Amino acid sequence: MTVAPSASWYARYGKRLLDVALAAPLMLISLPLLVPVALTLAVQNQGAWLFRQRRPGLAGQVFVLYKLQTMTSHRDALGHLLPDADRLTRLGRWVRATSLDELPQLWNVLRGDISLVGPRPLLEQYLPLYSPEQARRHEVRPGITGWAQVNGRNAISWEQKFALDVWYVDHLSFGLDLRILWRTASRVLGASGITAPGQATTTAFTGTPSSPNSSSTS
Repeated sequence: MTVAPSASWYARYGKRLLDVALAAPLMLISLPLLVPVALTLAVQNQGAWLFRQRRPGLAGQVFVLYKLQTMTSHRDALGHLLPDADRLTRLGRWVRATSLDELPQLWNVLRGDISLVGPRPLLEQYLPLYSPEQARRHEVRPGITGWAQVNGRNAISWEQKFALDVWYVDHLSFGLDLRILWRTASRVLGASGITAPGQATTTAFTGTPSSPNSSSTS
């Protein structure tokens, strides 16, 4: 997977400067809230408060993403994880609704794994399911928030999300990033689009039926 070159000074240099300039103070400001929430989650989750998962980033390169752990590790009699709805605690729902679970990703931003704004980093197993057009979402660093997140988040289909992600890749600019950050703040306050309709979180992506690279959904 290759990264498309960009002639924009902002895309090459300014975006990274904006990330560091905003993420560093945001991390410091959020610590007084992050610490007690993390401790409370640790009590509920038998000591586990930090969720770590491998995610593909720029050009599909894999990194470790950090989030607050909002679900327990409860399993059934056969050792299988219970459904998300059964593992998501009351506190976990509130943390997700307020997007506090995303705060540890500010460390990912400072490391350069992700940006403040960009397509959301999804699961590693989705990589072979993307169509060539959908895979273009990896031409830029993923982000904590993005164009798809302020235009429906988990309340829209996977195909709509990917179309919005690719639109962002083609229109990346300083003004667009500021617009997304502003709209993100208002959506977080309104807690809209957090989950897919009828789901505790969101449904898994199994491929787009019309895509030659997608798997069967039957």
